[in-house]
Amino acid sequence: MLTSLYVRHFAVVEAAEVAFGPGLTVVSGETGAGKSLLVDALMLLAGARADSGMVRAGSDRAELAAEFDLTGLPAARDWLQREELDEDGGCQLRRVIRAEGSSRAWINGRPANARQLGELAALLVEIHGQHEHQALLSRPHQLALLDAYAGHDELLAQVRDSAVQWRELGARMRKLSGGDDRGQRIELLRHEIGELEKWALPPAELAELEADHRRLANAGRLAEGSAGVVELLDGDSEFALRRALGRAHAELGKLAALDDRLNPLLDLLDNAGIQLGESADGLARYAQDVDLDPQRFTEVDNHLARLHELSRRHRLPVAELHDRLAALQAELAELEGAGDALERLAEQRRRLQDDYVGAAARLSAARAAAGDRLGDEVSTLMAELGMAGGLLRVELEPSAGSEPDPQGEERCELLVSANPGQPPRPLRKVASGGELARISLAIEVATLGKDTIGSMIFDEVDSGIGGAVAEVVGQKLRALGVQRQVLCVTHLPQVAAQGHAHLRVSKSSDGDATRTQIERLDAAGRRDELARMLGGVEITRETRAHAKQMLERAQTV
Repeated sequence: MLTSLYVRHFAVVEAAEVAFGPGLTVVSGETGAGKSLLVDALMLLAGARADSGMVRAGSDRAELAAEFDLTGLPAARDWLQREELDEDGGCQLRRVIRAEGSSRAWINGRPANARQLGELAALLVEIHGQHEHQALLSRPHQLALLDAYAGHDELLAQVRDSAVQWRELGARMRKLSGGDDRGQRIELLRHEIGELEKWALPPAELAELEADHRRLANAGRLAEGSAGVVELLDGDSEFALRRALGRAHAELGKLAALDDRLNPLLDLLDNAGIQLGESADGLARYAQDVDLDPQRFTEVDNHLARLHELSRRHRLPVAELHDRLAALQAELAELEGAGDALERLAEQRRRLQDDYVGAAARLSAARAAAGDRLGDEVSTLMAELGMAGGLLRVELEPSAGSEPDPQGEERCELLVSANPGQPPRPLRKVASGGELARISLAIEVATLGKDTIGSMIFDEVDSGIGGAVAEVVGQKLRALGVQRQVLCVTHLPQVAAQGHAHLRVSKSSDGDATRTQIERLDAAGRRDELARMLGGVEITRETRAHAKQMLERAQTV
């Protein structure tokens, strides 16, 4: 739902911020005041082409921003997550248009392009009365609307699931068969598996091989170094640690004879002497046993070199080569046993196609019946909206291609005729903005609550009508507003009286500049605005009374 719209230096608007609530909000004002500026701003935020003429004279840029509440709009939330533009569950669209003609856009504070604006806006708001930005003119949307109207979600899910699984099995079969490259792939796998079986090692064995390599590469240094440490510990030098420790032990023994409290420290020196001797003996044995085998070092070095070569070829760390071996062995087994597997998959695919054909036939019949009902209902509503003799027909035509399609076996086109005797034409080719808006209103009322668009904007919906028809249009819009947020730009009091909220657009001039203001009307303001719409410049007591009656009557509908 649209919660607020902010415009600054846009056309004749210096600055305005409008808050929106649920229900039907009507927008009125004198001719030329700029009633459609709100719609124009939303269209620009939906990705419409911008030009420098939209910037207020004397300003360097125009700024537009809209806030949306995404409650009940899971498709919009999912889109934001996929595009990594989500922000704490909210949604803000912002666009800046510069006087030289360039523009920039943001979604939740992050830069966005026109494609992203258009895709997101199509999930948030639907604008009726302009051919651009109308989801209803899209054939896929028309089919989705028909399915939602019919309420056969379970049947549609059966068709979609059968088709998707059928395609997935086809992909698996193509991978298994391998086409002309299957034999070459098997030979390559056997070669690679042979190499990996010879050289790749499990993690523990790889760690042991690397440790052996370090030890063998440094065998000379290890032998020489350990012998040197033995000399430091227990050599012939008078500075060897064992000799120094013996002298320290003798001196401390003399002192301990004078004070028994030194005996524990003397014991520590005894233990140190024992440990020092064991260390020296162990190091001496290690120095003698160090492996100085050049042949073994060559073998280990060669093994590691082959592992690093395989690592580069497979583009994997050395430690992951053993897992790669298992994966290639599984692929080889699958390819070598492809014959039996392909037969099983082919049988599964045949069963899925049978399931699809049955479900698709039932879906086609359900769509045809729902299309007839929808056409009759919308045609009746068109007559109520001042298009007597007009009709809508739902045309279903077979989809191209012979493979199972997740959308079913047909495509949908809404055909309309606004006047008696005219042949029905595709809705997207209807020329009159007013007719298109009223037809769209009839379709929205007939399918009330079936689509997932949060806000609907109607511009020129009352073009060319008046009297009782205008009141019916207002009543339908009000009924639609009970289920959805609706914004309607109108010049008819019969429509304006039906609003749950009322905005007035007015224009003023101080001689140097013209400004447009947008204000929310209270009860008295609504009565006076309706009186103006009823009686023109001069507002009489009678027109005010009539306006009051219209407002009171609207509240009872």
